[in-house]
Amino acid sequence: MEILVTGGAGQVGLALQRLAWPAGVTLQAPTRAELDLSDTAAIADYLAARPWAAVINAAAYTAVDKAEDDVVAAFALNAMAPAALADATRKAGVPLVHVSTDYVFDGSKAGPYEVEDPVCPIGVYGASKEAGEQAVRTVNPRHAIVRTAWVVSPDRANFVKTMLRLGADRPELRVVADQRGCPTSAADLAQALAAIALRMAREPDAPTGTFHGVNAGEATWCELANHVFDVAARHGRPRPKVTPIETRDYPTPARRPANSRLATHHLAQAYGITLRPWQDAVAEIVGKLVA
Repeated sequence: MEILVTGGAGQVGLALQRLAWPAGVTLQAPTRAELDLSDTAAIADYLAARPWAAVINAAAYTAVDKAEDDVVAAFALNAMAPAALADATRKAGVPLVHVSTDYVFDGSKAGPYEVEDPVCPIGVYGASKEAGEQAVRTVNPRHAIVRTAWVVSPDRANFVKTMLRLGADRPELRVVADQRGCPTSAADLAQALAAIALRMAREPDAPTGTFHGVNAGEATWCELANHVFDVAARHGRPRPKVTPIETRDYPTPARRPANSRLATHHLAQAYGITLRPWQDAVAEIVGKLVA
């Protein structure tokens, strides 16, 4: 059983490659040189070349601010590539597990977003990811779209690593406190994606549709930063002061949703998957980074 993972160099892709997959399951994570996702013809050829059991699309253009001026590239990777993957997997009769984002919502809802809530992206990144969702949903009936949020890990650039880097040199950090979401471990998300892909590969009638996959609980960026520094301090790292600020005090080219909380009960009901509390997941990541 061969499973294709796109975006193998990203946080989730790397976490997928570290998993202990069942005996007989082989993971293939081609590099950009081996599979250029901006080339839709190449995607079709690559998928047709061997009998895949499932495809997990963890590739994305995630530079949220840069996307505002790099519209074509963002849509190429976040919309056209998923469309090509959906088309190729449908023709091959292969299930597609597609990673999406909380940015498909505008953040104006008072409570956590349900999977069926209307989407309304407020930036290029979110719009391109929403277009990718629509392509997958429309083209390949055997799909699982998994929206996630605030992904962190020991790899690549992410909020936890940035806080530890800045906190090592500065006595005080100003961190946004009026955006609320669900910090999510790439490793925990990878385990969920793997479980979904394996079940879809083995069971033709496995649940399909859109799901939310995030660690349990919620936080603001400020609360997340404080937790990172609390854990790091237990490992002997300096403990900077964290001063809460508002979004308007930290302007960025792209607008961010004020509410990125995602309700996960659909994933629990369909696949029996519930991710652990974000505090435990983040503590594990910080421990690895400061060890």
